[in-house]
Amino acid sequence: QVQLVESGGGLVQAGGSLRLSCAASGRAFSTYAMGWFRQAPGKEREFVAVISCAGPISSHADSVKGRFTISRDNAKNTVYLQMNSLKSEDTAVYYCAASRSRCAPPPMRLPDFGSWGQGTQVTVSS
Repeated sequence: QVQLVESGGGLVQAGGSLRLSCAASGRAFSTYAMGWFRQAPGKEREFVAVISCAGPISSHADSVKGRFTISRDNAKNTVYLQMNSLKSEDTAVYYCAASRSRCAPPPMRLPDFGSWGQGTQVTVSS
C-alpha cells in the first residue's frame, strides 16, 4: 500500500489557477497509476484525471479537459493537478488515488483505486 497526502487546495476566484500536489510514501510509486477525483457537497465522487505509471499516458474528464492537466514526477514520488480557468462548479474536495490495476491505459473507475488521500478542499468563488 502507498500512503498519499494532498496539498495545494484553497480559495480562488473564478478564472484563477491552483496546483494540487499529492506526495506518496512507500515503495514502488512508479508501479502505480495515479488519479485525481473530486466530490462536491451532495454529489458522488467523480473522476477528474488519471496518469499512467511511467507518465506518458493521461486522460481527463470532459468537464476539465483543456483546463486541468495531470502530471507526475516519479523521482519525487509526487503527482500534480494543474487547474486553470477555474469555475465555481469546480468547487469540491479533491482526492488523490493510486491504482495497481494496470499501468496503461490507466484505469478511470473508483473501484480500481485501492489507496486514497484524505482530500484537499478547493473553493472557487464567482
